Amino acid sequence: MRRGLSRLGSVVLSIGVFLAAGAAGAADDARVGELEKQAHELQRQLDALRGQGANAATVAELERQIQVLAAEVEKLKLGEAAPEDGAGRYGLGPSASKVYSLKKGVTFGGYGEMLYSSPSSSLEDGSPSGQASQIDFLRAVLYFGAKLTDKILFNSEIEFEHVTTGEGAEERGEVTVEFAYLDFLVNEGVNVRAGLLLVPMGFINERHEPPTYVGTRRPLVEQAIIPTTWSEDGVGLFGDIGSRVTYRAYITSGLAAAEGTSSGAEGFFAEGIRDGRSKGGQASAEKLAITGRIDGTPIDGLTIGASFFTGDAGQNLPFPGGRLKAWTTVADGHAEYRWRGLTARALYAHISIDDADDVNAAQGLAGAASVGESQYGWYGEVGYDVLTHVNGARQALIPYTRYERLNTQDAVPAGFLADPANDVKKLTAGAMWKPIPNVAVKLDWNQIQNGARTGFDEVNASLGFMF
Repeated sequence: MRRGLSRLGSVVLSIGVFLAAGAAGAADDARVGELEKQAHELQRQLDALRGQGANAATVAELERQIQVLAAEVEKLKLGEAAPEDGAGRYGLGPSASKVYSLKKGVTFGGYGEMLYSSPSSSLEDGSPSGQASQIDFLRAVLYFGAKLTDKILFNSEIEFEHVTTGEGAEERGEVTVEFAYLDFLVNEGVNVRAGLLLVPMGFINERHEPPTYVGTRRPLVEQAIIPTTWSEDGVGLFGDIGSRVTYRAYITSGLAAAEGTSSGAEGFFAEGIRDGRSKGGQASAEKLAITGRIDGTPIDGLTIGASFFTGDAGQNLPFPGGRLKAWTTVADGHAEYRWRGLTARALYAHISIDDADDVNAAQGLAGAASVGESQYGWYGEVGYDVLTHVNGARQALIPYTRYERLNTQDAVPAGFLADPANDVKKLTAGAMWKPIPNVAVKLDWNQIQNGARTGFDEVNASLGFMF
């Protein structure tokens, strides 16, 4: 482990020296500093007026001016990766949203992520882990978009995983179209989207560029309970309701709960519903699903929302006595708060699967190899940019911590057993350095525990970027 940490330190130091040498943008730094001074002065005036009981119109105008300055600062910090308003649009991240800022023509963007992991040599119970340190270029992603008219646009994401697909023993990764859709823009409140769509659940599934979230790895809850990245073929509506509420509502292809369906899914098991995704390719459409999301901003900086996905995952598969039925519902509630360098997130997600015993029979499962008819996961995380009050600073240094709890077999059908290894706790603590907002270098320690005491510790370092 000590040798792993030494190697890790060398990697991080080398990356840091390289990025520090390449950091630039003095003109933007000066402009950012000037705007931040203005915002701080307006905030001081606002605080004073509130203490004096100023009228609501005056307070509202100062709040509006502060928001305008904050948006301009964010736009300068993000540079060309940002759309005009300095943030993502309709749930997507800054790079994935570039097409929305275009008047006409084609946009190109993307992101990448490399991970170094050094697991402990022993498990919780003291037995050897059998794991070795590894470095992996996890993914290289390309966004292509086109503004066909002022009302019709195309947007897409193509992901290359683990560098190469190869053949035989060399096979490692895959090439996947994560989304590819057409938007028909009617007005701010009601628009139409059709194609291969990201299921609008959780924090990470729609917005997964590495510099936009803390942690060298995505949250476990948003891999097993919400199976990021999750996309389905579909059509639906999206838009903004006023300035404080956004929504998305789609009809999509459904999950496939058992082997032998036309989607080629491998069924539901220890990784939640992950193997039931169609990914949009030759997807079973005997039974469709409904998915939706709503988010509100009751006060500046605070977002509260909920999302769901529901449908019959049995897909009319022939089954003794009729057709397989496996109505599956995934739901989550989430909240995020951002204020002066502080970012805090909390999420709870739950899966319920009807007739899970029939799904087990369809897959030939027995004993502890059972579909979880009830599954849940939650996490809370907090990070704080310690450089946030340094005027003109384009860099960010964000210590963070995250705690997760999940169980993909919280309840199983009568006659089956739950594997305690699926009852998991995970603690993450680390820091993210962003020399510019589009680049993130992360270092963290992870402690994974489970009911079977086969968890382990892991130290990770990652390099992520978007453009």
